[in-house]
Order: sequence, then C-alpha cells, then structure tokens
Amino acid sequence: MPNTYTKLYAHVVFAVRGRESLISGSWQQELYKYISGIIKEKKQKLYIINGMPDHLHLLISIGPDIPLSDLIQDIKASSSKWINEKDFVKGKFYWQEGFAAFSYGESQLPVLINYIKNQEEHHKKKSFKDEYLKLLQSFKVDFNERYLFEFYE
Repeated sequence: MPNTYTKLYAHVVFAVRGRESLISGSWQQELYKYISGIIKEKKQKLYIINGMPDHLHLLISIGPDIPLSDLIQDIKASSSKWINEKDFVKGKFYWQEGFAAFSYGESQLPVLINYIKNQEEHHKKKSFKDEYLKLLQSFKVDFNERYLFEFYE
C-alpha cells in the first residue's frame, strides 16, 4: 500500500489448551525459532518471544498488510501442526482458542522486553491467571470470565 506508514507494537499472549504445561525446555527454543520464521515470512517483526510451559508472550510490530488476528491464527495453526509432526508431546497438541493483545509505545519497549525476557522469574511470584487478569484490567479490556482461558489451579 503506497504512502502508508505504521509502527504498531503488540504484546500478544496465548496459552496451551487446558493450560497444560506441554512446552518442554528440550524443544522450547526450536518452537521460538519456528514461530519467528512464521512472523518473518509474513513480513512482520518479532522483537522477543518467551514464555512458560503453558503459555507464550510475543512482542511484535505489525504493518498494515495483515490483521493481527490473522497473523496469530497462522502462528497458532502452523506451530501446533509442527509440534504434532515432531511428536514433541504425547497425544495431540493444541493452542487454546483466542489470544490477548495489548498495544505499547516505543518508549515502553525496554520495560516490556525485560518483562517478557524474565518470565520464569516473574512466574515464581505470580500465576499466569493473575498475570493475565492484571493485563486485562490494566488495559481496561472488557471481558467475560466465561470466555477467559481455562484456568486450572
């Protein structure tokens, strides 16, 4: 699209179906590289990806040529197929339906990158459910608890 210029940053969070801790440290980095490749193929930019065995955080910038929901759908569909083809988990791997995305300004990126980078340390103090609810509330997102991720305590 000529004469269209954007710089939109999105912090995206999505979880493994049922919040199962299926993302193993033995193949986690391969998954991150695979997802990075999907984003690059779609001509978008990944700044950082990290997570826990049951969920992921991504910081991406997205241009005007693809809706964020389409990009995330492609990431989830392709990566779950890849995980299943590699037989990384017993049974079938699925991402949970939906995702959360939050916009940030460029001046906020260093703090956000540090936050995503330190997920393991962060989750020693706060559960994913608490983290997720705090993000939704901080960004004043209207949500129905019925449609939140399946949280198992």
